[in-house]
Amino acid sequence: MLVKFFARSFSFVMCMVISSGLAYGQETVTVALTSKAFQYTILPIAQDRGYLKEEGIDLKLVYMQNAPGLQALTAGNVQFSGSGSSALVAISKGGAPFKTVIAANDQVLQWVVVRPNISSIKDLKGKKVGTTGVASIAASMFRNIMGKYGMDGNKDVVFVDPGPVNRLPSLLSGVVDAAILSPEERYAAIDQGMKDLMFIGKEVKNSWGTVATNDQFIKEKSKLMHGFMRASLKALRLVKQNREVAVDAIAKSSELNRELAERTYDDIIGTFTSNGVVDEETQKNDLDIVREVVKVDREVPITRAYDFSFAKKADQELTKAGWRP
Repeated sequence: MLVKFFARSFSFVMCMVISSGLAYGQETVTVALTSKAFQYTILPIAQDRGYLKEEGIDLKLVYMQNAPGLQALTAGNVQFSGSGSSALVAISKGGAPFKTVIAANDQVLQWVVVRPNISSIKDLKGKKVGTTGVASIAASMFRNIMGKYGMDGNKDVVFVDPGPVNRLPSLLSGVVDAAILSPEERYAAIDQGMKDLMFIGKEVKNSWGTVATNDQFIKEKSKLMHGFMRASLKALRLVKQNREVAVDAIAKSSELNRELAERTYDDIIGTFTSNGVVDEETQKNDLDIVREVVKVDREVPITRAYDFSFAKKADQELTKAGWRP
């Protein structure tokens, strides 16, 4: 009798789980990010506004550095990584099975900020420039930019890596004369008397805020991939069209005060793509600068590193349906 009772109870619970799964079941998609930067705000917005739920997706954001994030992507422990540039490095160096599938920005969100005594790029001759790494992509971009201004980026300045959290303190204290900074670091520097010298995004044609996945996920989970893209592009359209919603999301997800969130939005919104896609020239430029950084001679075909087909299809569907935020 007791056995029959437990059997019936187990059957009832299983039926409830199954029916609940049919009604509410969603597939978890995990995205690894290195920071809570504005360009990735579209993801929590897609979750909070229910766009991902409509596609049967429950979003989980985890934060880790580039290398562990890509290792997790390779292992299938996460489905997407915000380390799109690092994915290109892995593709160029060792043929890693990654694809960049969405680009939030078509301009590089990095600024060269200088001490008050620096008035032009030529004033940097013989000076120290703090960067995320002597061989980083941003440093290589700035080296190339210097050539446009009649300077030798390999000889005329000294690039130093003070560590990821020390670029701003090094600039403020005078240890370096200039630093390549993120938007948030830039505002802190400007508010303490430093000066903008250059917005790198206006000097080069490269992407930023890129998200990568692995080839196996694209092949085996194409429906999930398509749903993720539709939800992300809905959030991207909302960010571009609704300042209030976007600023609220930035303040919440990036943990910025509202004034700083507003400054960030107003300064950067013009860099956001309309459909998560950058053109082939930009893709080639991205691969060229990565090839320069990792010192690889062979060219990587664009099709080996990028797959914007899902973003393009989702954008076409939303436009055809007349979808608006």
